[in-house]
Amino acid sequence: MSSTSHDPHADPTTADPSGGEHGAGDHGGGDHDGNAHDGGEPLGPIDVSAWGAGAVGIVAGLIVAAVLASRTGWLG
Repeated sequence: MSSTSHDPHADPTTADPSGGEHGAGDHGGGDHDGNAHDGGEPLGPIDVSAWGAGAVGIVAGLIVAAVLASRTGWLG
């Protein structure tokens, strides 16, 4: 088994200020990675049929739940 000097439970106030094993450049700053969005790229079109199918599925599930609740006596 190999030993390491990294203590995962070390006090963060006494941690290495240079960023330790990850380096100082990996924790934010002015440089952003490729996943950051600056708001300049518009979103794609809305898939109306997919959202409609989802809404129909939710309504159908609520109807099934209401019928089941009424038949088992939960609604009175």
